[in-house]
Amino acid sequence: MRRPALIVWDFDGVLNRNVINGRFVWTDDLQADLGVDPAALSAYLFKSGRIADVIRGKVDLTALLAEWLPTEAPHVTVDILLDYWFAKDARPDADVLSLLPRLAIRQVIGTNNEARRARYIETEMGFAEKVEHVFASGRMGVAKPDTAFFDAIRNWADIPAADILLIDDHQPNVEAAIASGWQGAHFTDETRDTVLAQLGAWT
Repeated sequence: MRRPALIVWDFDGVLNRNVINGRFVWTDDLQADLGVDPAALSAYLFKSGRIADVIRGKVDLTALLAEWLPTEAPHVTVDILLDYWFAKDARPDADVLSLLPRLAIRQVIGTNNEARRARYIETEMGFAEKVEHVFASGRMGVAKPDTAFFDAIRNWADIPAADILLIDDHQPNVEAAIASGWQGAHFTDETRDTVLAQLGAWT
């Protein structure tokens, strides 16, 4: 891995330490706090595959939840659930974030997130001030690991693909980036120290 001209940070699982043992932990207290069954929500949104269209901006997340909540948790509104979700899912990684202002390298976020959460990441979590741009699949209409996702960022940056580094916790995304000519670093609990040490050498 050589020094890039642009670092593309994945968000969930990298900048945001909200994935533990491959599991998103924001639902741990969902039943106790809101009376919403996390297994039922997972089955409806994730295991059904509906989330794939959501993260590509083809289906509105709020519309799906407005359809599901009245039968599963009629006492909870869409806004209440999303506010809870986004707040509980906000777990910025202090070790990673400390590197951002120290790196004299262009940096953006490239994330598979729908538009509403992307705005939350930018505004409520303050990432609009930490990176040059937030590329979110829901606004782009394409998601990792689709080649078009990487092409869109490379075209925006107007630099050679080989000068772009993706840091991502999902191996297929890293492989797709490399196939597009990028550099890639797989960010996991096992590789974390090595990746951070390499980044630290570029400060």
